[in-house]
Amino acid sequence: MTSTARKEEDSVMEQQHIRSLRDRVVIVTGAGTGIGRATAVAMAEAGARVLGVGRRQSALDETAAMHSGIATLAIDVCSEQAPELIIGTAIDRWGQVDVLVNNAGATARLSFDEVTRSRITDLFDLNVIAPTMLAQAALPHLRRSKGSIINVSSTYGHRPHPGGAHYGATKAALEQLTRTWAVELAKDGVRVNAIAPGPTESEALSVSGLTQEEVIAIKKEQASKIPLGRRGEPEEVASWIVRFAEPTATWLTGQVLTIDGGLELI
Repeated sequence: MTSTARKEEDSVMEQQHIRSLRDRVVIVTGAGTGIGRATAVAMAEAGARVLGVGRRQSALDETAAMHSGIATLAIDVCSEQAPELIIGTAIDRWGQVDVLVNNAGATARLSFDEVTRSRITDLFDLNVIAPTMLAQAALPHLRRSKGSIINVSSTYGHRPHPGGAHYGATKAALEQLTRTWAVELAKDGVRVNAIAPGPTESEALSVSGLTQEEVIAIKKEQASKIPLGRRGEPEEVASWIVRFAEPTATWLTGQVLTIDGGLELI
């Protein structure tokens, strides 16, 4: 094969990859910042029609401004009516749902002495119950489209993290849901996988009640422990979420992929 022919073939393959999700409808929760925003943009760039969901309309507007393929819905995913409204919005607009990305979540750094019933309840409500109810609402449409659920866990869902026990517990629960749903829904052709990022640049620490000085110190401490020497970027995680959603991943289900710069190895 000549170099010119090889370049042409590479160009065709690249274009196919770029538009690999053409006309698919993707819902991304927590789309206003961080991994959620990067995922919404990456999905749209891959050809998908994206519904970005979050609590703050101003943040969602910034996400939508990054690509014309992104529509938004401002809603608290923990509200009782959220699942019906989110799925209904996608169906009313596009008539289908092909991929659900359960990204919305919260972290908390609490010592065992500090933890309270309300903090535990809030974490499980957002990180476990909300994605469960949204997936349940999406299920009839995902069965029809042979679609995919992608849950966003954390490296701390399967490795200990002092001060983050209950946050880690919610992510461990989400990983177990991922595996069990994958088995339960395999007969319907619905794939369920999870991505488990390590410390990634986002607003998560800033909105967790920590001071700016504490956030800076934690980020520095985390980076020092990661073999690759830095925290991750949202786009590095989003690219793998897109790959899990692509039609070429049709034989991949029940998997939890850790993307943490090697942190889980030490």
